[in-house]
Amino acid sequence: MAGNTLGKLFCVTTFGESHGPAIGCVVDGCPPGLALSEEDIQPDLDRRRPGTSRHVTQRQEADRVEVLSGIYQGRTTGTPIALLIRNEDARSKDYGDIAQSFRPGHADYTYFQKYGLRDHRGGGRSSARLTAPVVAAGAIARKWLAEAHGVAVRGYLSQLGDIAVPFVRWSDVAQNPFGVADLSAVARLEACMDQLRKDGDSCGARVEVVGSGIPVGLGAPLFDKLDADIAHAMMGINAVKGVEIGAGFNSVTQKGSGHGDELTPQGFVGNNAGGVLGGISTGQDLTVSIAIKPTSSIRQPRRSIDVAGQPTEVRTLGRHDPCVGIRATPIAEAMLLLVVMDHCLLHRAQCAGVSSGLAPIAASAPASIPASIPPAS
Repeated sequence: MAGNTLGKLFCVTTFGESHGPAIGCVVDGCPPGLALSEEDIQPDLDRRRPGTSRHVTQRQEADRVEVLSGIYQGRTTGTPIALLIRNEDARSKDYGDIAQSFRPGHADYTYFQKYGLRDHRGGGRSSARLTAPVVAAGAIARKWLAEAHGVAVRGYLSQLGDIAVPFVRWSDVAQNPFGVADLSAVARLEACMDQLRKDGDSCGARVEVVGSGIPVGLGAPLFDKLDADIAHAMMGINAVKGVEIGAGFNSVTQKGSGHGDELTPQGFVGNNAGGVLGGISTGQDLTVSIAIKPTSSIRQPRRSIDVAGQPTEVRTLGRHDPCVGIRATPIAEAMLLLVVMDHCLLHRAQCAGVSSGLAPIAASAPASIPASIPPAS
């Protein structure tokens, strides 16, 4: 199976299945000399892991990361970093009823058609469980980018189903199980989730991610644009069905006189571009929004077919997130971190000694970004 590696110089290859003995990744291309330990990686995994509240899957996984290679005496050596996360609470018997049928909205049918067989236990390779190694790799990129360039990446849940939760303050995000930036919305969200569980149904979500301190000049036309690689990475997250950068689809109703971000000696007047022009970073905040579909595994009976093509009815049992978007923010952050890390190394390789003679203006620019996304400062 191809398609398991992300990046050109900072390469992340994941392995494992939802109900196998372990999952993990190999991170190749991390510069040597970075002080790194499992304690640097674990906090991001703890934000993503299951069983952290009654609103997510109750699968109990510690998600303790083990570093198998690439670090010596507390620093990266420049060799591949192997990360392992053991599966400790898989219940494969919960999936016995779907071994010979396909769950609507899931990857069961397409995997079977493409490969002629599939691991039905928890979705196997297509499970969102495989986002854990991505988050672990993103934590490495987070530390290097912060030390090398002062980059900070953070996000929040801005919509759950039909409940929009506009940004109020960053400090609220870590203080509630939904990761929203407004604590006053939590009661409504809890009521929504309780009703979904009662109905045996699910809903979608929207997550916003902001990257600040981004160096000017990352990305390259035509086919290695920074925003194109960001969209590619974000669409690689399970259940993501849409990606917006900057104004996104709001650009359709904007006029050119308002959409184009004017430049002044003091900085950009706006950031409808989301921090990228012509595929190259402006030095402004990178602003990314992703749309996450409703969880496909629900208890309600759904029409489907079996492996012989005959009609059947499917009800998915087991432990599932009524909304996978609740745990998606650290995953989206990790994807943005991995892309920015890769482009920083690519830029260093080609343009390390290049100077335009023009001082960057974005750092002193006023924060002006789509209304739902705050400046990361």
